[in-house]
Amino acid sequence: MSTNVLVIGGGQNAEHEVSLASAAAVGSALRSGGFAVTAVTIARDGTWIQEGVALGAGAAGSLAAAVALIDRVDVVFPAVHGALGEDGALAALCALAHTPVVGSGSGAGAIGMDKWVTKLVADAVGIRTAPGIAISVDEIDDLEFDEDVVVKPVSAGSSYGVTLVRDAAQLRSALRTAAEYDRRILVERVMRGREIDVAVMRDADGTVWAPPPLEIHAEGLFDTAAKYDGSARFTVPAELSDVDRRALTEAALTMFDALGCAGVARMDFFLTEDGPVLNEVNTMPGMTAASQVPRMFQAAGVAYPELVARLVHSAVVPALTPVVR
Repeated sequence: MSTNVLVIGGGQNAEHEVSLASAAAVGSALRSGGFAVTAVTIARDGTWIQEGVALGAGAAGSLAAAVALIDRVDVVFPAVHGALGEDGALAALCALAHTPVVGSGSGAGAIGMDKWVTKLVADAVGIRTAPGIAISVDEIDDLEFDEDVVVKPVSAGSSYGVTLVRDAAQLRSALRTAAEYDRRILVERVMRGREIDVAVMRDADGTVWAPPPLEIHAEGLFDTAAKYDGSARFTVPAELSDVDRRALTEAALTMFDALGCAGVARMDFFLTEDGPVLNEVNTMPGMTAASQVPRMFQAAGVAYPELVARLVHSAVVPALTPVVR
């Protein structure tokens, strides 16, 4: 009997369209691998939709119907990026329903989504991050700076709301842009270095490993536009010395373990003259065949259909208690 996988796409945040692409690609790959796939979309208003029909009336009614659907499948694959998805919300729902889910549990998802708390965890395990501060929207008019900074929402993905600020006159506008996505804002010193991604996966047998790292080549900031307009280039495997490759891989594996991640996660670094500096963690990264994570696993000999199949086989019922080692 085929494993029945519920693939969830969409979501109630700025990454809705990106998530739809990930979910469609995951569903297609799983079907080609012999899995039985049930696909649902979470609309921007929170309504769950299956084959164009809302599951119940309104967000609450459709959520109740979705829980019954979750109970009927073998595994849930929540390809929902950003808030109310990647942040552990859907993993918590699956935990309450005792249904295995692909990816990290609610604790790792919530911490990984919060860039400020991620920095605190990284510091606790000896991984460098960019010096910075977190402020609330109420403090926007009080902030000043005397160096180049990057302004970003504390909890948002796909670089939405991220601005590189080189002129003090730009700061208020950048802060207000970030505030459109989160009431908490992160202001970090600009890091000079190569942008390197490292993917980490936990297989069904418990083995945790990383494929070859990927380097991002972009003109200026690797922002939302650069991520999706095709202007950025990727090199995989990244051309790295053995020392740098080991340092990046060890840092990625350490963060994966410290956060208690499961499934697959992408760790984004700046490779500086002094070694790796963690930028952020993605516990449900982009999952089309052309996304960074599948590119890295392809370089390790794991084709896209095999990658998503391995993620399904590694799914477990997540714990509701956050795990930070």
